[in-house]
Amino acid sequence: MSPASERLMARLNGLKPATAIVLGSGLGGLTGEIKNAIRIPYADLPGFPAGGVSGHASEVVAGLFADKPALMLAGRAHYYERGDPAAMRPVIEALAGAGIERLILTNAAGSLDPGMPPGSVMLIEDHINFSGTNPLIGEADDRRFVGMTQAYDVTLRKAFEQAAAASGTVLHKGVYMWFSGPSFETSAEIRMARLMGADAVGMSTVPEVILARFFGLRVAACSVITNLAAGMSGAELSHQETKDMAPLGGARLATLLRTMFREGFLDG
Repeated sequence: MSPASERLMARLNGLKPATAIVLGSGLGGLTGEIKNAIRIPYADLPGFPAGGVSGHASEVVAGLFADKPALMLAGRAHYYERGDPAAMRPVIEALAGAGIERLILTNAAGSLDPGMPPGSVMLIEDHINFSGTNPLIGEADDRRFVGMTQAYDVTLRKAFEQAAAASGTVLHKGVYMWFSGPSFETSAEIRMARLMGADAVGMSTVPEVILARFFGLRVAACSVITNLAAGMSGAELSHQETKDMAPLGGARLATLLRTMFREGFLDG
């Protein structure tokens, strides 16, 4: 067990959530819905990343979400911040060591489909790693050869679909392509991504999925669509636009998460 796992378990003081949620842009306010909240700054957990991107906080918040035990991570490290694809490894390892079984990842992404406009939510069914790197490079044994055929857990994806039906929320589905960032994609790269089968593009999540599978966690992920990708709208992209538009889709994703927990769909 890692030092971060030990400290996390100690600070949770007997609370044993089975599900952790990484909150991307537009979802940080969800931690305010946690009852009996235990707040742990990342700085108190060995190896956890310091905040480096505006719009992202840096704390663990655990307690009861929709009356069910849950752990939320407000903030993540991105590959483009320090050039380390395994920057989130201490976090994922700590979660696994502390008894987390399911990891739900969220992010802000650009849409390649005009029928999936800003404000939409996309359930990630698969991904394309176009970064040229992998967080498991350098692992010393054969555990590094992680199978990714079913990287996104079928049962957890069904839980999202059930929550969408129960709440009347439109839920798109598609393939997410990871670009390293921090610059946005070019119009030519977006045309290529579309030809390769991508439905949305972004700068996070894929390293965490790989690490979560490495540590034996079941994974689901959703994208909040904040913009149409480069070359699709005629406008230049910006991080400010991402922050401005994230709350719209974030509210829809928050509804899905509340419904999933409240109705017990995660236990199905």
